Amino acid sequence: MPPSVAVVGGGISGLAAAGALHARGLDVVLIDRGQRLGGRLGARTLRGTGLPYDGRVVDLGASYLTADDAAFLELVGRWTADGLARPWTDTFHVVGPQGLAGTTTGPLRYAAPGGLRSLADDLALELPAVVNPRAVESVERQADGVLVDGERFDAAVLAMPDAQVLDVLADDDPLVPRLEGVTWEPVLALVAAFASRRWPDDVDGVFVNDDPVLSFVADDGRRRGDGAPVLVAHSAPSFAAGHLDDPAGAAPGLIERLSEVLGVPAPAWHEVKRWSLAKPDGHRPEPCGAEGRIAVCGDSWGARPRVQTAWLSGRAAAESVAGLLAG
Repeated sequence: MPPSVAVVGGGISGLAAAGALHARGLDVVLIDRGQRLGGRLGARTLRGTGLPYDGRVVDLGASYLTADDAAFLELVGRWTADGLARPWTDTFHVVGPQGLAGTTTGPLRYAAPGGLRSLADDLALELPAVVNPRAVESVERQADGVLVDGERFDAAVLAMPDAQVLDVLADDDPLVPRLEGVTWEPVLALVAAFASRRWPDDVDGVFVNDDPVLSFVADDGRRRGDGAPVLVAHSAPSFAAGHLDDPAGAAPGLIERLSEVLGVPAPAWHEVKRWSLAKPDGHRPEPCGAEGRIAVCGDSWGARPRVQTAWLSGRAAAESVAGLLAG
C-alpha cells in the first residue's frame, strides 16, 4: 500500500498539493470544511435580484490571477484552451482625490467565465478522494504518522490560513513558531448589480489607493466577458475590521464610496460577503513550512500573495512530504 496523506484545505494550495501527491502515487484524501471547494476563490450565484442575472456566478474572493512561473503558465494555458480561463486585461484605472485619475498597466490578468471557483473544481477532478464539508478539529503527531481527528495518516499537509492551522495543531507543535510574524487582513466584498451599465465603458477595474473604505473595484461583466452590469468592490482592511460582526451593516458606506468613485447611482440589488482572513499582510521567503510529517502551505509562503503563489506553495509542500515518505 502506498503511504497515505491527508490534505486539509480545499483552496488552490490544497488542491495543488493533493494533485502533486496523487501524481506521485501516494494515497491522498483532501478534506475541506466548505460546501464547495476553492477557499478564497469564492463565488456567489445571484438569486432573487429581480434582474436578468439570476443564476449568474460572481467572483467574491480573488479578483483575478496572474502567471509568470513556467509550470503555472502551462496550467493557465490549458485552462484557457479549455475555455475555463480567459485573458482579461493588463490595465486598471486609478482613483485620485478628484476621482478617476488615469490608468496603470501591469501583468496580464486572467479571469474565468464560470467564476474562479470553476478552476478549483477542475483541479479536483483528478483527485480520488475528496471529503467535504468536514471541519477538521485536530492534527496530532505520532512517532510514525499523523492523526487527523483521530484518523491515522502517514503525513499531512495543512493548506489553510495561519490562524486556522494554529487552531488544529497542538500548542507545542514545532510548526507553531514558524507561523508567527504574518498577520491576516479582513476584507468585505460588495456585490452591486445594476439595471444597466452606468460607468465608463473602458473601466475593467479600479485601484482605490490609500482609501479608508475601498481598495479595489472590478467590473464583473467585463471580467467574466458577458457584459453584465455588476460591480464587485473590495473594502479596505481597516474598514472591514470595524464591520466583521455585521457585514450587511457596512453596505451603505461601501455603496456611498462606490458611488463617489465611479459616479454610479445606488445599485438595484446588493450583498456583502465577509472574508475574516482574506489575505496575509506579508510573506515568508520559504515556499512552504515543513517539520517532519506535517507541512503547511498557502499564499503567505513564497512571493507576494496571489493565486500562483498559493499553487506553488502547495506543490512545494507536496514535494517535501513525498520526499520524506520516499526516504
